[in-house]
Amino acid sequence: MTETKSNTALKILTGILAVALVALGIYTVKFYNEEKENKAILVKEKTVIEDELNDLIVKYDEAIATNEVMDQDMVNARERISRLLDSVKDSEANLVLISRYRREIGALKTEKDRLFRVVDSLSNQNRMMAVTIDSTNTVLAQKVRLSDSLQVNNQNLSTKVDKASQLKITSLKGEGVIVRNSGKLIENDKIRRIDQVRTCFTISSNDLAPAGEKTMYVQVYNPENELVGDQIAVKHDGGVMMYSAVSTVFYENEELDVCILSKTQGDKLLDGTYKVYVYEGAQLIGTSSFNLN
Repeated sequence: MTETKSNTALKILTGILAVALVALGIYTVKFYNEEKENKAILVKEKTVIEDELNDLIVKYDEAIATNEVMDQDMVNARERISRLLDSVKDSEANLVLISRYRREIGALKTEKDRLFRVVDSLSNQNRMMAVTIDSTNTVLAQKVRLSDSLQVNNQNLSTKVDKASQLKITSLKGEGVIVRNSGKLIENDKIRRIDQVRTCFTISSNDLAPAGEKTMYVQVYNPENELVGDQIAVKHDGGVMMYSAVSTVFYENEELDVCILSKTQGDKLLDGTYKVYVYEGAQLIGTSSFNLN
């Protein structure tokens, strides 16, 4: 009788332990999946932050090129953004850093709005002063200055139109990929496994840009600053430039997703950070970086 009770108790205890082990296994798998998802979200948020900082830099570049008032203040602000972008690229994504970078981006955007308002206000004051001075001169002098003013304005307008018509890109990303026999591409960051480097980006919609075929060039540099790819030599007005890959796309003034593959050479695949540069012709329109190990 006693032995029977002992056996029954042992079976019950064994069952309880089995249930506990199953529950522990389920919890462990769930915790691992949640941790993996959270990491992916942080990495994606880091990429979004880099895109926003790149966008701020582009806006400052455009403003500096088209305004002569308070250029130094705008240059200083742009440099701070550039340093923050380098810091973001060099940092591993985590919740604390993402939150701090978000706050800093908010402050930078507020500063940008303030600087741009000041520049616009000073530009308006300068124009009003010019009008007042013109009104005190003779008719002949007015005509001469008006002619000069129209010429300058036409030149500025032409420059602005040229800048506005340039292609702009967002979501620039470089990555290593494995090429399957079926042609399918699999993202991978292990240098001993990747077959090619893929550079993907989105060309923004722009009604001022001329539609048609666009030649897009990519440069991929390894951690030793060596060019990875086909070593394509292209002659531009400023001289010859070397590229990793080239692709021709047809642009119809609407958003266009583009991916360009660059071949790899085993002796140039090194652990570390790779730099990616995207050009339309000889014009640099985007930069980014990625890691291989």
